[in-house]
Amino acid sequence: MKTPSIYPYLAFDGTCREAMTFYQQCLGGELMIQPFADSPAAEGMPAEAQQGVLHSTLTTDSFTLMASDAGMQKIVKGNMVSLSLDCGSPAEIQRLFAQLSAGGTVTMPLEDTFWNATFGMCTDRFGIDWLLNYDKPAQ
Repeated sequence: MKTPSIYPYLAFDGTCREAMTFYQQCLGGELMIQPFADSPAAEGMPAEAQQGVLHSTLTTDSFTLMASDAGMQKIVKGNMVSLSLDCGSPAEIQRLFAQLSAGGTVTMPLEDTFWNATFGMCTDRFGIDWLLNYDKPAQ
């Protein structure tokens, strides 16, 4: 079983595409950008918001940086960076989510997603935001 991996996850207020393109120019790597418009999350969103970034990754040989536009959430210094934990099994995500959220706040319970993963978000008792993801095996 693989061990969990932690990635920094940045949140932007509508400038994610511009920022991640800039980081790619500075740091190199392969950039993937998925706009809200290409996902079920776009349903009911205003047209201008659909062009925002649902998820992006900048991957190099030595690091992965993830980011998105926050949508309706107000971005302030303090909620601009979260830690994304990539889990290796259903049991691991359940255990880690329970441990990290104990004494903190669950902001999104663990649930199955349209990207074939189990995903949840919490803020731990120290105020750190966590995003936990377990990619299910392809069927």
